[in-house]
Amino acid sequence: MTEKILLVDDEPAILSSIERHLRRRFEIRTAESGEAALRQLKEDGPFAVIVSDMRMPNMNGIELLKLVKDLYPDTVRLMLTGHADRETAIDAVNTGQIFRFLAKPCPPALFVTSLVLALRQHRLITAEQELLQNTLKGCVSVLSELLGMTSPLACSSGLRIREYTVRIAESLRLPQPWQYEMAALLSQIGCITLPGEILSKFYTGQELTPGEAELFDTHPETARKLLERIPRMENVTEMIALQRKRFDEFTDAMRETMYEEILLGAQMLKAATEYDRLLFQGKGRGEALGLMRSQKKVYNPRILNILATVRAASPEQVLSLHVDQVGVGMVALDDVLAKNGTLVVAKGQIITPPLLKGLNNFSRQIGIIEPIRVRLGMFTDDDGP
Repeated sequence: MTEKILLVDDEPAILSSIERHLRRRFEIRTAESGEAALRQLKEDGPFAVIVSDMRMPNMNGIELLKLVKDLYPDTVRLMLTGHADRETAIDAVNTGQIFRFLAKPCPPALFVTSLVLALRQHRLITAEQELLQNTLKGCVSVLSELLGMTSPLACSSGLRIREYTVRIAESLRLPQPWQYEMAALLSQIGCITLPGEILSKFYTGQELTPGEAELFDTHPETARKLLERIPRMENVTEMIALQRKRFDEFTDAMRETMYEEILLGAQMLKAATEYDRLLFQGKGRGEALGLMRSQKKVYNPRILNILATVRAASPEQVLSLHVDQVGVGMVALDDVLAKNGTLVVAKGQIITPPLLKGLNNFSRQIGIIEPIRVRLGMFTDDDGP
């Protein structure tokens, strides 16, 4: 993909001159105001680099680049400033995370070098994202698959929690959404050490004994010990470790010493897990949210408001199938059992390639109780009840 650079200045002659000198070396776009630049970013993006003049009417360079930082965090930001604006521009570097500012008039050689360095910075950012999204997410998917083979109930819950968490992160426009998705996907990994009957009682709403409840509450810490040595997963690990905490247990001291994204991620997991559990028990969306809202200070109310806009797929997508008709991506609506009573796929679990292979193996060797009720897809946005 071509790396595009957006130049922003309210003087058309300056834009024309810069574009003429640079167009053979770089892919250049121009805008004559902050508002025009935002339109360009939205309609013609993504842009690798944006260079903005400081003094412009209506929206100055600092205001524009702060918006770009929030809306397009991967775009590297540079500012052109006159001598009188330098102090302000230095403040902008600190508050707007601007890569570099250049004094006007800027020598062509320095300007070209700065653009080359900015493009290099963009490549580093995108390379980091590729590592996280492909390599690291691939490892996480393997761990999730292993959990599915040993504890289908916990794995299926993690897959559903991921969908809720992704929607919450999107709604809040959170940076680095991958970490919330991974935290959700691995949120139940500590359950691998729990007896199956405890998980079954928890998800079906049966009361746990004090000893069982105490044991269940250890699974986030177990997950921390399993994950804490994986590089780049520090924030994800902390989110998972704190997922059982009530909203009112996040103290001022924690807010001062921990990243807000960790605390918010843990609160997202707390709400999404309970919401999923209540729906799993057959409660309606409104009833589930009503029960959660009645427990004052247990859940982040902002997160509950977002959960109210997410619902399961429509009933029209439900199918009753034989084993050989089941495909990857379908969701089991009931426990899928072998004819000897072994649980093969838990209710709510997404059929993944390894699960489908296991299902077919059981079908050939032992037999599966049919038909299998599944639905297609996972979630839809909806504001209704």
